[in-house]
Amino acid sequence: MEMNAQIRRSPYRGRPSRNFWKQAVTGVAPSEFRELYTKKFEIASDDGIATAGSCFAQHIARHLRSNGYKVLDTEPAPPWMLESSAKSFGFGTYSARFGNIYYVRQFLQLVQEALGLHTPADAVWEKDGRFYDAMRPAIEPGGLDSAELVRRHREQHLERVRGLISTSNVLVFTMGLTEGWIHTASGTVYPTAPGTIAGDFDPERFHFHNFTYGEVYADFIELRRLLQEESPRLKFILTVSPVSLAATAEEHHVLPATVYSKSVLRAVAGALAADLPDVDYFPSYEVITGAPAGNSFLDETLRNVTPAGVATVMRYFFAEHPAQVTSGPPASGVPAAPSQEAIMCEEALLEAFGE
Repeated sequence: MEMNAQIRRSPYRGRPSRNFWKQAVTGVAPSEFRELYTKKFEIASDDGIATAGSCFAQHIARHLRSNGYKVLDTEPAPPWMLESSAKSFGFGTYSARFGNIYYVRQFLQLVQEALGLHTPADAVWEKDGRFYDAMRPAIEPGGLDSAELVRRHREQHLERVRGLISTSNVLVFTMGLTEGWIHTASGTVYPTAPGTIAGDFDPERFHFHNFTYGEVYADFIELRRLLQEESPRLKFILTVSPVSLAATAEEHHVLPATVYSKSVLRAVAGALAADLPDVDYFPSYEVITGAPAGNSFLDETLRNVTPAGVATVMRYFFAEHPAQVTSGPPASGVPAAPSQEAIMCEEALLEAFGE
């Protein structure tokens, strides 16, 4: 009798089916989970959406645009530039031409710089007589003619970033990495290690750092404060990139290094969504990397997400945030994807150093 009474009083009794693995996951196709994601807030048709983050964020930006959302682009390509060329030069990928933003400290310092609160150190890198913006080294594939020209381009970029900050109502940010590279004397962070695309790595000047849970959480809180000072209505949708690390600077194997980084980011994103009413978490990471999917949403590298995986992720998103267009895309709200969608990803270049 005592055991039966305890069972009757279990806090799990009466919980919805989504709370139980056997009912919610076992035997269910990874594209057919019910109640996987419930939005925290609405996105109005006239809300200006800013997109930023690591490589996977590029997929999200493309799908939002194709489904009629007002995705901001404050730094568009010149009208004379071909679309294929524009993409290789970082135009139209995110809401400004900042390239991939892999970790939160990088995003925080970009916003601080745009607002006049931070000046990056060693901001221009050189390679073979060409000059690159160290904060976004991949957006000029062949570099520029001089360091001065790099600085002028960056000033124009920061002006566009300021415009983006002031006009955004929703920020969709994909967290990608915890591993970063820091200018030791100043604390300036870079999206890639010096020497990967341009510049040269000097261990006396730069060091590796793997950001902790506490650091990532605190960096986002400060980022949110600065952004909402400029745009008080701003809300956030966080995701974690399911793309594994191409390489790690830690001493151990890349697999546990990947799991560590993604676990930290997932924990931070979940805590922020639980703590803050204006922060939502969307589980793209779980859809792609969860046990039910196996490797079905990854290509042969086991890093890159297939178009089918991206489409599945976005169906869950648009089930809660329906498409804002009445014709054109398929009924699912997800446009037909190309067989292999090209994305810009500086981190993938690290694979060359392992050959």
